Parts: sequence; structure tokens; C-alpha cells
Amino acid sequence: MTAALPPSSSFQQTVVIMQVTLNKVFPLDGSVDNAWLMLRDIEQVAVCMPGAEITETIDENNYKGSVKVKIGPMNMAFNGDISVKDINADEKQIHLIATGQDSKGTSSASMDLTARIQPGESSASELKGDADVTVNGKLANFGGRMMTQVSDQILGQFADNFSKRLAASAESGAAQTAAAEPEVKEINGLKFAWQVLIGFIRSFFARKA
Repeated sequence: MTAALPPSSSFQQTVVIMQVTLNKVFPLDGSVDNAWLMLRDIEQVAVCMPGAEITETIDENNYKGSVKVKIGPMNMAFNGDISVKDINADEKQIHLIATGQDSKGTSSASMDLTARIQPGESSASELKGDADVTVNGKLANFGGRMMTQVSDQILGQFADNFSKRLAASAESGAAQTAAAEPEVKEINGLKFAWQVLIGFIRSFFARKA
């Protein structure tokens, strides 16, 4: 997609857009019913996402939030909106859309996510997520392969936090779980970059085998 500047300008500015689709299933340490109760609590879900927090509750379906990202020496802070589009109790499924822009205006991102709690094959329950993630600007320059693998790492950390929080809730009760709420931390891009490199090498040799 190319956006032309006003006629007085003698050059064009290229807007880089990248879209990735993610389909993931994560085992959970908790029952289907308990996992569903937690998934419906957007504020608890946000706590499990590395670098994210809810900053304002507009109503039961709309929230404002922020995400902090650190990539090497570069720090980025995204502010945006989360909108719950549908909650299906029968299917134990939630559909939400999140949009945001970094404070410097160099990048923006959106995510259309459908998450579902289902019985697990090797665990008590599973978290299934289907997401379309679109980024433009500086972040889009990383390319599709890098975006997919970094997103996989972030979602993996989210699922691990969700599962641990779910297990703690079942064992200790809601009051103790709230007291043990994990601290909001920035996403460390250097750590993810190393994990992405290892993942790429493994996938490369897997294709050769």
C-alpha cells in the first residue's frame, strides 16, 4: 500500500503493512469451567499478557490499555482500545478486537482474536486462540517470518501465565490470587529475538530432515 504526499511534495512515502494469522492451542492446569470464568475477566486476561495492562474501563465491553515493548535499545509504548464483540457462554468462546498506536506515531497494530476454552486431550482443559494481527510502520519492517515467531513467543508466555494463574486460583482462592498478581513487565525484544533465531534454526533443519 502506497500513500502519496500532497502535490507540492516531490516524493512518495511508502506505508509498510504486515499481516500474520495465528492458530494456537495451549494446555491449561484447570477445569474447563474455571478457565472459562477467568477468560471472561478481561482485566485478569490482560495481566497475563507480557507488557500489557488495562488503564481504563469504559464499560463491560470496552477498555483502554497499554503495551510496553523493548527491542534492543528501542522502547515503544502502545496505547489503544479493546472491544469485546461477542461472548458465547455455550461455546465458552470470546471474540475481541484490540487496536493501538505507539506514542511516537511510527507504528500501529490491531488484533482480531477469538479465544475458546475446550476439554483437553492431555490436560484438564485447553485454550484455543485464532488471531489475525496487522501491523504497519516500523514494526512491519521485521517481515512475516519474524512477526509470526515473535508473536508465537509472546502468546506462549501469555498462555503460561494464564495457566499458572488459573492453577493458583483453584488452589488458593480469588483473594490470594489477586495478591499474587504478576508485575507488568516490558516485552524484551532481545530475549525474543534469540528464541526466534533458535526456532528458525530448528525449523530449517526439520525441513531438511
